Amino acid sequence: MNYEEDMRIDETALDVEWLEQATLAMKYGRHFALCKRRLIEAEEKLKVVKAELIAEANANPTKCCSKDKPNAADIEAYYRNHKRHKAVKEAWVDAQYECDMAEIAKNEVSFTRKAALEQLVSLFISNYFAGPKMPRDITWERGEFSKKVNTGIANKLKRTT
Repeated sequence: MNYEEDMRIDETALDVEWLEQATLAMKYGRHFALCKRRLIEAEEKLKVVKAELIAEANANPTKCCSKDKPNAADIEAYYRNHKRHKAVKEAWVDAQYECDMAEIAKNEVSFTRKAALEQLVSLFISNYFAGPKMPRDITWERGEFSKKVNTGIANKLKRTT
């Protein structure tokens, strides 16, 4: 997915951009849903690893916590410092980041890009994109028109005499 490319709007093809807007919004919506799913799976894996390590600490406390009767803080210190827990926690943090970024992209495409398209259409309707217009000097144009008329009348008078 190329977010910057997808956010770019071609103001010379607003009709095409509008036709593609819904498809683009669905594309980013699906991506967000996939990232959300991966985040939930990472959370579940984190819970499973935590539960396994706690069970391991309870089953063999002297090996895991160096005590016969470890308290909750000892067990927590054991599982939080375990390499399996750290690896799964890092994967969860990465999944959380990806999910957050996907949500931002989805919202920007769905709301910000759509609003930008609406504003560009409004500008188009009001001829904002039309070429530059020169102000007209009506006094000068009327004078030029009068000269033409007078020249035409003078030529006709010359022909008739």
